Amino acid sequence: MKKKVLLAFSGGLDTTCCAIYLAKEKKLEVQTALVNTGGFSGEELKKIQKHACSLGVQKHYTLDETHNNYKECIRFLIYGNVLRGGVYPLSVSAERVFQAKAISLLAKKIKTDFVAHGSTGAGNDQVRFDVIFNILIPGIKILTPIRDMKLSREEEIAFLKKHGVKMNFDKSLYSINKGLWGTSVGGQETLTSDKRLPEEAYPTQLSKTKEKELEIGFEKGELVSVNGKKFSYPVSAIQKVQKIASPFAIGRGIHVGDTIIGIKGRVGFEAAAPLIIIKAHAALEKHTLTKWQSYWKDQISNWYGMMLHDGQFLDPVMRNMELFMENTQKNVTGTVKVLLAPCRFSILGVNSKYDLMSSEFGQYGEMNNGWSGEDVKGFSKIISNQTMIWHRVNEEE
Repeated sequence: MKKKVLLAFSGGLDTTCCAIYLAKEKKLEVQTALVNTGGFSGEELKKIQKHACSLGVQKHYTLDETHNNYKECIRFLIYGNVLRGGVYPLSVSAERVFQAKAISLLAKKIKTDFVAHGSTGAGNDQVRFDVIFNILIPGIKILTPIRDMKLSREEEIAFLKKHGVKMNFDKSLYSINKGLWGTSVGGQETLTSDKRLPEEAYPTQLSKTKEKELEIGFEKGELVSVNGKKFSYPVSAIQKVQKIASPFAIGRGIHVGDTIIGIKGRVGFEAAAPLIIIKAHAALEKHTLTKWQSYWKDQISNWYGMMLHDGQFLDPVMRNMELFMENTQKNVTGTVKVLLAPCRFSILGVNSKYDLMSSEFGQYGEMNNGWSGEDVKGFSKIISNQTMIWHRVNEEE
């Protein structure tokens, strides 16, 4: 009997090449699984299943991890206002963990001999998949044809044409990974330090040019309403913001950062909803958290994002950090107004019953109700006392 391999499958160039190689060259029984983390429509899922079957795979699975992806990870990225390098909302990092987890559970269930993924040897995804597989299914060998053979995209296309595979190879010039928390775009331009991605590389184009106000509401840090409409399921609210904002071509950018494997990496992305939600949430927190709550949450959030990026989501320290971040969200409730415009957005203001900027206690630069001038004189003298002593002791120097 043929040995069985379960391939993490997206239907793109890399995983299509893997499916053919594992069946034709390695003589394995290939089963494929697409793990949806919120980036595929029902029609797209059917199309990918049809494509997998056309390649001759024995069975294709469609696994939905959208809810788990949000509940176990994305909501903490919102609580932490996590942006890699200050710009990138960790679109791919968040979803890869849940794709690998789902593949691992399925591999156990169907008792497969191997698992496989289509990552190259030059990026972060190879580590993210391997780390989760090594933790959850250590006894199952990992196959990585693209990485092992060091195939270029041009070589993959030639290989597939040789085996009579028909697909849109023009689209294969760009590696596009779409999920609930944004879309990453990679191509020849992102392999350089100076070239920009062309307009057509992005999944949505600019179609709205008239400015528009958007109001989004949070309860305990979670997105619950869009333009006054309540959502019982935060994923639906995120998708609604994306639908409204993406026609403005908002949320595009290119991130340059340090990869897990020690080289610099450059990736394009489109993430209208994630960027708007994170910036709106951060604005609301500025009004509802104390200085030291904000300070320590920033430190932990940055660390959390780094660990997630590096594929360490299953380390128990992540659960410790999540407890802290969730605890800070008790009073992060209110609405935020956002102005949408072509290729940009801005935060207009917030409204919250927990607003610490209440005029009851004073107005910055105008008047004070909670202290007197004499109070400030004494406070200023005490807070400067130790530094004054240092300067007096060391005045000759």
